[in-house]
Amino acid sequence: MQPIATDNSNLPARGRLLGIDYGTKRVGVAVSDVFQEISSPLYNYERRGQLNDEAFFLKVVEEYETIGFVIGLPVHMSGDESQKSKEARRYAKWLTKLTGLPHAFQDERYSSVQAEAKMFDAQLSKKQRHARIDKLAAQILLQAFIEARAAEAAKQGTDD
Repeated sequence: MQPIATDNSNLPARGRLLGIDYGTKRVGVAVSDVFQEISSPLYNYERRGQLNDEAFFLKVVEEYETIGFVIGLPVHMSGDESQKSKEARRYAKWLTKLTGLPHAFQDERYSSVQAEAKMFDAQLSKKQRHARIDKLAAQILLQAFIEARAAEAAKQGTDD
């Protein structure tokens, strides 16, 4: 997975990020540590209408002292954007407007497949996998963002 270029990718280098695996019915949420080295699955949030969604995200942002969002951007295998990409971009704008926090995007082409494979390897039942898939996909895309960002910072540090 590669970071997707975006005009709003200037997330602070320290502080907790929330990874968001956008879906029309469920949203997977993951959180990073304050040093942005590791991510952990957090919630599979069942969407319940705009007011409930707003309350949920405002609470999570406050509870985890979040400084920004990394939104999974579903793209085609070619790298071209899809209708779901447009929906994810609208969702990111909504989160930023709601919370005042910046966002960046992360290619999520393989996050759900990786999450499913990990859970299958752990011998979880289909019901158990379904209950965890979105938050694990959010964790995978957030970790990919963190690692790509760290690699880019290390590369820039060696160019001096």
